[in-house]
Order: sequence, then C-alpha cells, then structure tokens
Amino acid sequence: MIRPAVPGDEILLLSFIRALADYENLSSEVSATPGDIRNALFGEKPCAEALIAFWEGKPAGFAVFFSHFSTFLGKPGLYLEDLFVKPEFRGRGIGKAILARLAGMADRRDCGRFEWAVLEWNRNAIDFYLSIGARPLADWRIFRMSRENLKKLAGSA
Repeated sequence: MIRPAVPGDEILLLSFIRALADYENLSSEVSATPGDIRNALFGEKPCAEALIAFWEGKPAGFAVFFSHFSTFLGKPGLYLEDLFVKPEFRGRGIGKAILARLAGMADRRDCGRFEWAVLEWNRNAIDFYLSIGARPLADWRIFRMSRENLKKLAGSA
C-alpha cells in the first residue's frame, strides 16, 4: 500500500530521511527536525509532498517530491527529491510502485517532465532507473548554494 503522508507522519518521514542519509554516507548533513518536516509538508505554505509505502503493514519506503516549472515546455514538472526503500524490503517492486504512482500524478497534473538526481556511485539505482525508461542528462550539472552562502549573496544585492 502507498499513501500520501499526513500530519503525524513527521517522525516516520524523518526516520526514512536519516536511513537514506546513512545509506548515502551523508548522516552528518541531516539537520531537519519533525517541526521542519511538518512545516514543509503540512504548514501554511507547503512546498513538498510525500508518499509512504507499506509492506504487510510495515513502513517500507518513502518519496518526497515537489512541483517545478519548465519554461521551455511551458508546463509544470515533478521533481523527486528523495526515494528510499529500506534494504529489507528491496526487490519486492516497492520502488517501482512508488515511481509509477508519481508518474501517474505527474500525468494527471499535466507535467511535461518527471526528474530526479542520483549519486554517481549508486549503480543499483542507476540500473533500476534505466530499466524503467529513465535516461541521464549528460550535459547538465547540479549546483547547490548553502544557506550561509545564499544569505551572503542576498545581502550583497
């Protein structure tokens, strides 16, 4: 079963986020709190959505995603920020089911694109994404500005 996250799921979502960060060797990067998750997903101005997957009643995986816009297409897009299935539940089609659910949402929302990033070393994920028809963008690089640097840049305006 896959369902949308609802208020009260913040601690569960944070546990998935921490498990993903641990898998990616990025545990030290997680500073989110349940309050941050609550505000981002269920606050006055939600900026993201989440799905939670269950296997035999146990939380097995999650996805966090948000809308963006393609000026070239003149259409919204769906961006998958995180997808994670706990190791003990992998190989059961949960990841594919989550992606299919998101693809359906993107289609119903008339999205022109459904995009996400993957770490270069995560060969299992890359092979999986290729197997479902996703293709990497060879000429693009992701840039990121930290909170500290964006404050500096905003202050120089």
